[in-house]
Amino acid sequence: MPTAAIKQHARDVGFDLVGIAPAVRPAGFGDFQAWLQKCYDGEMRYLRGREEAYAHPEFVLPHVQSVIMLGLNYRTAEPVALPPTGGRISRYAWGDVDYHDTIRGKLRQLAGHVHEQLPGCRTRGVVDTAPLLERDFARLAGLGWSAKNTMLINKQIGSWTFLAALLIDRELVYDAPHETSHCGSCTRCLDACPTDAFAEPFVLDASRCISYLTIELRGPIPTELREPIGDWLFGCDICQEVCPWNRKAPVSGEPTFQPRDDMRPVDALELLTLSEAEFRARFRQTPLFRPGRAGLLRNAAIVLGNAGDERAVPALIAVLNDDEPLIRGAAAWALGRIGGAVARVALTERSRIENDGKVILEIDGALTNYSA
Repeated sequence: MPTAAIKQHARDVGFDLVGIAPAVRPAGFGDFQAWLQKCYDGEMRYLRGREEAYAHPEFVLPHVQSVIMLGLNYRTAEPVALPPTGGRISRYAWGDVDYHDTIRGKLRQLAGHVHEQLPGCRTRGVVDTAPLLERDFARLAGLGWSAKNTMLINKQIGSWTFLAALLIDRELVYDAPHETSHCGSCTRCLDACPTDAFAEPFVLDASRCISYLTIELRGPIPTELREPIGDWLFGCDICQEVCPWNRKAPVSGEPTFQPRDDMRPVDALELLTLSEAEFRARFRQTPLFRPGRAGLLRNAAIVLGNAGDERAVPALIAVLNDDEPLIRGAAAWALGRIGGAVARVALTERSRIENDGKVILEIDGALTNYSA
């Protein structure tokens, strides 16, 4: 039976979860459209550009009949204590390589086996880069339920899970969908969110989510959301950390997910010294490359401003002269938060030569803190 053999091989190549769903219009497509209409996608306009493609997996693979849904656990060691100028990194980015590369390798192995089992079939592997509502199909394939924090939760391994899919143009034996939510009356994830990013249970306003703000947003982080970001340098795990279903989640054995010493946490102060070449050399193969040097150093400045440690002042003053306005603006805000005579002099001097309108506003706002 090809279905049983495919599932076994999925486990053999390292996937922790595997289930198979029919290739149908996802039940959540209407909710996805409503979510876009409410602008909960923030500046992720690429979602709108291919909105209709999410209506059916045939837009990902023509003539698709089955969606093999896969899950890979990424829970590793627990977070370590933060130093005074440390910034927290979301757990999924602690490893040596980008998780996309790890999962694509496993998908290629699985696809090779599928083609042996079903000669002449067509397949396509997907790792959150194609227009596919993965969590809808994961639920349909019996892998778990969509929780109030919008994450997919599996009873055995919780929500620390990467989802992937292998689409195939053949009919397979399908799993029973997971119909029941096991969140009950619990609202810990909703209550713990520092930026109130959940418009309601099961609905995330991504434009307020710390992960979106520190990874996807290309411009300045809205002023009112900077303090709630706290010490999160890249991403956020709070709504998963407080979830009772993750208390006993197993530890992943995937070697590429094991944390690098310099990733949990990252010294935000050190990041401010990185040139573009140094940034690329250090982060090119990791998820931290996504926001670019400007985005990551913007985040570092916000974290340092929230920490309020005066030892960060010289480095923040140095990047007041960075070529990137995004970095200069965040540094100005941070200096205004930390305060002190040295920071004030630096801000005043920069205000005399700054020519970017947004940075000028940041400097003016920072200087107002001294006269308040």
